[in-house]
Amino acid sequence: MSEKINVYSLKCEVKGKVQVPDVFDTEYRPDLIQKAVVSMQANKRQVYGSNERAGLQTSADYFGRRRGTYRQTINRGQSRLPREKPGGGGLGKVRKVPQSLGGRRAHPPKKKNWIKRINNKEYLYALESAIAATNNVELLTKRGHIPPNLSLPLIIEDSFESLNKTKDVITILTKLELSNDLERAKKKQVRSALIITNEDGGIVRASRNIPGVDTVRLDDLDVELLAPGTHAGRLTLWTQKAIEKLSNTKFENE
Repeated sequence: MSEKINVYSLKCEVKGKVQVPDVFDTEYRPDLIQKAVVSMQANKRQVYGSNERAGLQTSADYFGRRRGTYRQTINRGQSRLPREKPGGGGLGKVRKVPQSLGGRRAHPPKKKNWIKRINNKEYLYALESAIAATNNVELLTKRGHIPPNLSLPLIIEDSFESLNKTKDVITILTKLELSNDLERAKKKQVRSALIITNEDGGIVRASRNIPGVDTVRLDDLDVELLAPGTHAGRLTLWTQKAIEKLSNTKFENE
């Protein structure tokens, strides 16, 4: 993509133009995007199941022989269950079995590892495809966004990164015709705009209380932020330096 695109000022006036990165020409691959997001979500889950030794880490044992030991349960009116070994050769409390205090569970859940692996090149291609999808008006509309009547990708000057007040961020997003999307996120818990910056000069803290809005540095960008719920086409606002850095980024699968 050799064209240049508008860069807007904080007053929503065209301040200049910047080269659109070639990554926005990437083919839309919903299958890879879904695979990448599912893999990320699965890998965040804790391994399910109890410790295999839970309830069994005790000195308790079965003592039922008539000879050869000082600890016996025979002819003492005691059940033949694993018991602790206190000092003096006697028998203590019942342990290990499910019906005992601190014993193992009768039918514990089977341990399950939720990890889903994805090839590194597949993930990188999914990331590129998700980035390109932010420029697709049809996909944005399918996600419920209301695209502004401005040039896409939507780019703002770098001073936006230094804002440190929530009301200032909301004012600028409103000037950029994103107010309808913000209002939609207030009424319903949905992901609204994604703000991608080069550095954090205060914008992350200033925007974190805006419902539905996520702010992330380009270096920390992932597929799940670009395609929440595996559905690509999120309304995205870039800062100029983030776009310029994206142009110079070399992905391994290229």
